[in-house]
Amino acid sequence: GQRQRVAIGRAIVRAPKVFLFDEPLSNLDAALRGQTRVEIAQLHRDLGATTIYVTHDQVEAMTLADRVVVLRDGLIEQVGSPLDLYDHPVNQFVAQFLARHNERLNTLPAAVQAAAPAAAKGGSIGLRPEGVRLTDVATGVPAKVVLVEALGAETLIYVKTNEGAQMVARQADRAHVQVGAEVG
Repeated sequence: GQRQRVAIGRAIVRAPKVFLFDEPLSNLDAALRGQTRVEIAQLHRDLGATTIYVTHDQVEAMTLADRVVVLRDGLIEQVGSPLDLYDHPVNQFVAQFLARHNERLNTLPAAVQAAAPAAAKGGSIGLRPEGVRLTDVATGVPAKVVLVEALGAETLIYVKTNEGAQMVARQADRAHVQVGAEVG
């Protein structure tokens, strides 16, 4: 981690017109990673140099980029602003890349979600955890709560549908649901 920070400092002193960062924060602990991410963003603005930043970290891509290029096996999947890619991914790979570290994109077979007539027959529907709301069993897809992660400012609720699909719902408040509860 220290070597990476020293290398960044040496590059800045040379005042290049283009920076190429290849996973510059990968060996830093979480707190130092967040602090250094803020410093890199400030340096980018202050120096005005073009910066190409390679990362597998969604938070770094979303917070540091003006434009994101999502690559898979050396091929471009999608190019655009961070929020454009988040809101309008062209495929499941891009949608999953832009998911938070500990959260996966919820995917359900189209047949499970009867309220989505636009889904292609035999296809699937992707739902981000912040788009999933728990209801009572009668008004939603029947599921059972398998884990509740109370994180203070938000709660992650993991459920398993009767069809076996596992999903996570992110609530911006504290949830009062217990493991084993039947929900929709």
